[in-house]
Amino acid sequence: MRDINTVFHPRLQKLVDMGEPGTDILHGELKNLMLEAETQLLIAQKTEDESGEAMDSMERTYWEGQMDALTECYVLTYNLTLAINERITARG
Repeated sequence: MRDINTVFHPRLQKLVDMGEPGTDILHGELKNLMLEAETQLLIAQKTEDESGEAMDSMERTYWEGQMDALTECYVLTYNLTLAINERITARG
C-alpha cells in the first residue's frame, strides 16, 4: 500500500502543483491505464488464440476485468466532472 506521504509520479505531481482539478487528473490517468489494459488484453487474446491454454484464458479474463473496472471508474469521473461543472454554472 502506498504511504500517504509518498510523492506522486512526477508527471502527476506537476499537474497537482499546477492546480489541475483532481477529477481531471484522475480522468486522464484512467485513460492512460485503460490504454495499457487494452494493449495487454490484445496481447493476451492473441496468446490465447495461438496456444489454447487455460492459463492464457485466465490472463485474457483478467485483462477483460481490468478494462471493465477502469471503464466504470472513467465513466464515474466523467459524470462527476459534469455534475461539478453544472453546480458551478448554476451558482453563476
